[in-house]
Formats: sequence, structure tokens, C-alpha cells
Amino acid sequence: MLLSRVADSLYWIGRYLERAEHTARVIDVRLDAGLDRIPGAGGWDFAGLYADLQFTEPSTPPAMPSELVESAIFDTANRESVIACVTSARENARQVREEISADMWEHVNGLYLRLREARSEGTWASRSHYLSRLIIEGVHLFQGITDATMGHGEGWQYLQVGRFLERVDVTAALLGQHVVKGSVGPGAPGPVNQIEWVALLRACSALEPYCRVYTADIRPRRIAEFLLLNSEFPRSIRYAASCVESSLRTIALHGAKGSGGRAERLAGRLHASLDYGQIDEILTDDPQMYLQGITRQVDQIHAAVYQTYLAYPIDTALPA
Repeated sequence: MLLSRVADSLYWIGRYLERAEHTARVIDVRLDAGLDRIPGAGGWDFAGLYADLQFTEPSTPPAMPSELVESAIFDTANRESVIACVTSARENARQVREEISADMWEHVNGLYLRLREARSEGTWASRSHYLSRLIIEGVHLFQGITDATMGHGEGWQYLQVGRFLERVDVTAALLGQHVVKGSVGPGAPGPVNQIEWVALLRACSALEPYCRVYTADIRPRRIAEFLLLNSEFPRSIRYAASCVESSLRTIALHGAKGSGGRAERLAGRLHASLDYGQIDEILTDDPQMYLQGITRQVDQIHAAVYQTYLAYPIDTALPA
């Protein structure tokens, strides 16, 4: 059984890096979508981007892409920025060097140093796409190195819980910004709406997988179904919830507390609701409320993980 401080660090490495990669991808898609629009006429919708990312909008909103990149990627004082997330992941990895592989440490440290170098050089203003790809590919490589070089025991499972729980949270929030009553009915969206829905798919790395299932027929209802309920796509909420449940079940078996903890039950309930969910019922009721319910369940699972495994009272760990 892992020490709670070690489990805590591994859990947060997973969450921080998933959040950094998601932020970089959303920024990249939003900047790309605004290139051919007229400034001041919906070209740089930074308020919408802050809402997509659940960021606290600054008192003086950015007016240009360079200001957005400085705020959302490089602002060390902003705990939500990419560099803050990568820095926190690196610090957590430094504290658990004995539990992770040397390759994992070298890569997360290298990603941190490359970001700092890019910030100090100041050449990123005209290379925002390159910067986003650096972050996205850096996180993907870390995940691949982790799967290839770290034993898939209890520590690896905490990394997966953090990674996929964060994925459920950010995907539900992102989808919630697009799914509103009246916008997901039958029929194809208008041209402007269609651009936004394609951007949503791209922000979730889901455009090609979606087209393989539904062809290139862009319909909000189908997009919502794919991102919510698809059982095979790694970035769907249902798939991520199943990974959270599986990892928590394995952790419960490893732990001295035995199986059947509250965290595992909550994760199982979330996964079951998605397994048996029907998109027509979800959209007929209140899709916004449904997605907010998923976010609340993520918060409950997080709290239960902390209460059971990471910050439990010492007397509960002592033998009877």
C-alpha cells in the first residue's frame, strides 16, 4: 500500500498534465478558428475561450492572441495557466522520484524546461501553433513513457484516476458551453454554428473519430452523443468514467481498507449512468443540468478519493 503523500503526488501529476494538454488544445483550436474572421466581429472570442476552460477571466481581457498566450500559457501567477500546471506536475514528480521511472522524470522535467525556454526567448508570439503542439505532444509522450516504463501497480492506477477524472471534468465543461436547450434538436446547424461544433470536436481530438462513426454530417445531437456516450473513443466522458472506476477498483483491492469504498461506488454510479444513458432522454430533459450533474459527481469522487486514500484520519489506518 502506497504512502498517502506518494499517492497524492501521483494523482495530481495525472490531473495537472491532463489539464495542461486540454488547455493548450482548446487555445490552439480557438486561435485557428479566429484567423479568418474580422477582429471585433467574433474573430477573437476570448471570453468564450475562458468559459470553455473554466478560467477566471482577467479584469482586463486580452485583445490579441499574444496577450492570451501570455495569460493562459505563461503567466506563472495564474494557477490555471499551462506553465503553472506543468510546474506543479514537475514538483509532484520530483517528490516521488522513487516511484516513477527515470524516463518519466526526465521527460516532465524536459517539458518544463522547454516551456521556460520558450517564454524567455519571446519568439512564441508568432508561433502559437508550434507552442501548443509542444505542450500537447509533450503530455502525450509522458503518458506513453509512463505506460511503457512504469509498473502498472497501485501508483500507476493513481495516475490514471487523476488523468481520467480530470478528462471527465474538462470535457463535460467544454461540452456544456456548446450544448444549450434548442441548439441540439434535429437538423444540421447553420454555417456559423457548424464551425463552432467542428471546433468542439477538434478541441477534443474527436473530429476524425466522429467522422468514422457518423461520416462528415455535423449534427449537434450526434456530437453530444459521441462525446458523452461513445464507449470506444478515449476522450469521451463514458470511456474516461470507465477508466476511473476500473482504477479505483484496483486501488481498493491493493489497499488495506479492502474493496467497496465510497470513491469506487461513486465512480461506478457515474459510469453506470453513462452506460445506460440515452441521448434522446438527456437532450429532451435539460442537457446543461445533466452535464452539471456530471461535474458535481466528479467533485464527489475527488472528495471521496481524498477522504479514503489521501487525507484520511490516522486512526482509521491503524489496526483494530
